[in-house]
Amino acid sequence: MRILVVEDDRRLAELLRRGLNAEGFAVDLAHDGRDGLHLAAQGAYDVVVLDVMLPGLNGYRVCARLREAGVWTPVLMLTAKDGEYDEAEGLDTGADDYVTKPFSYVALVARLRALVRRGGPERPVVLRVGDLRIDPGTRACHRGGTELTLTAREFAVLEYLARRGGEVVTKHEVLENVWDEAYQGDVNIVEVYVSALRRKIDAPFGRRTIHTVRGVGYRLTAEGAAP
Repeated sequence: MRILVVEDDRRLAELLRRGLNAEGFAVDLAHDGRDGLHLAAQGAYDVVVLDVMLPGLNGYRVCARLREAGVWTPVLMLTAKDGEYDEAEGLDTGADDYVTKPFSYVALVARLRALVRRGGPERPVVLRVGDLRIDPGTRACHRGGTELTLTAREFAVLEYLARRGGEVVTKHEVLENVWDEAYQGDVNIVEVYVSALRRKIDAPFGRRTIHTVRGVGYRLTAEGAAP
């Protein structure tokens, strides 16, 4: 899942990036309203965390302009204001949720996952590929009746492959959607995580659901599908 954090407090923004990365989210940062609007308007994010007090354009105006442009990415407002009229203004401009500073990080993550789950009909609560079940809300993964233990990054790679519904996905597409824009490493890191997933979700069950399409990328299919 990919998140845009628009927050002018750079220390807080970086703390959020690190924490959300550890939870398996890919996180991009913007530090003023205009940059945040530009990035969010591309519609490439699962959810936007949007501070209210921003230079350039405040969060209310950013949210309102996104909705006027037909961008319905879930927005969580983040602000030091805690008055009921401030909350009402945020929701009236099109925000989906509202959290005041200081906030509980655990509660923030739970709210983000809830927003992603109800972000649109194209996002089922549980993704299924054969007898493989992937629940983005709880980060649980099962093969039949067996629960699988995945790291946050492994889960994020598997979820992305599952959301692409049997399509061939390139390494660069996986990087763009699972790692954040700050990643400067080797694209072959994707191979490392795909190999780890095969050892966990396929090999113990005698399955072959993650296929390599030579020279192109990977495809996640149900058991028995052609590579």
